[in-house]
Amino acid sequence: MRYVVLFCVGFSLSGCGFLGQEERWSVGQAEPQVVEAVAEVEEIPAPEIAIETRAPAPSGALGNTVASLGSPSETGLWLKTPLVAKTRPGVVRWQGKSASVTLIPIVGESGAGSRLSLQAMQTLGIPLTDLAEVQVSAD
Repeated sequence: MRYVVLFCVGFSLSGCGFLGQEERWSVGQAEPQVVEAVAEVEEIPAPEIAIETRAPAPSGALGNTVASLGSPSETGLWLKTPLVAKTRPGVVRWQGKSASVTLIPIVGESGAGSRLSLQAMQTLGIPLTDLAEVQVSAD
C-alpha cells in the first residue's frame, strides 16, 4: 500500500514541471511581431497554340482511330472522323477486312474517336457494342 501511495504522489508531481510552459513571454516583454512578406510575381504570357494540319501520307494512309457505332438512323457506309478535313471516299480496315466508305469530317484532334455507320460495322464484322481500332486510308 505504501508503494501505491508513493507512486501516486510521484506521478502527480511529475507533471508539475510542465505547468506554465505555454506562456513563454513575461508580462513586461513585448509579443513577437509577425512580418508578412509579399513576393512579386511576374506574369508569363500564355503559350500560343498552333493547330497542326497534316497532309495524307503518300500511301493514302490517314491513321488509326477508335470507332464506335454512329447514328443507326443514318444509312450508308460512312465514317465520321477528325482524320479528314473534307468529305472524301476512303477505306476502313479492321482485322483483315476492309470496307469502302465515305469519310466525313468532324471536329476534334486527330487522336479523338470516330463514329462508324451501322452498315459499315456489319460489313467489317465489328460487334455493335465494341470500340474498335480501325485503320483509315484515303481512296
